[in-house]
Amino acid sequence: MRDLFIEKMYEISKKPYQRFFKKGNAWDININQLIQLPNDSLGFHLGCFLLKYNFEIQPKLEDHDIIHVLTNTGISVVEEIGMQYYLLGNGKRSLYLGMVIITGTLFYPTRFSYFKQQYQRGKQAHEFYGLDFLNMLSVPISNIQQTFNIK
Repeated sequence: MRDLFIEKMYEISKKPYQRFFKKGNAWDININQLIQLPNDSLGFHLGCFLLKYNFEIQPKLEDHDIIHVLTNTGISVVEEIGMQYYLLGNGKRSLYLGMVIITGTLFYPTRFSYFKQQYQRGKQAHEFYGLDFLNMLSVPISNIQQTFNIK
């Protein structure tokens, strides 16, 4: 029931967040183009992630899925909250992130040790959440992970 509530909150908040808070342009790329990139590239791995979960590219929210790929984070509600903790540890600050952290902590207090672990992982990585990932799609994913100490 908690998961459904959190998922519904995300669906309701996604459109206003895209419209009012995400200032960049949507990427002009599709999944078929991503999977045509070299097999070791960030773009190829993003394409595989999207296909694996039957997702589509969300305009102006492309970075979110890139973070999933780089950090090897799953898509369950708890893992999504954990990823926000990771980003908090990595230095990201936003109203949306704060709302997810507060709500997630209140709804899943028994998972706080996992959230804390994700926060620590984010702290250990060099700041990367604000990179221009569109221009990095052809870069080998392992190079990015090593350069930014993403584990």
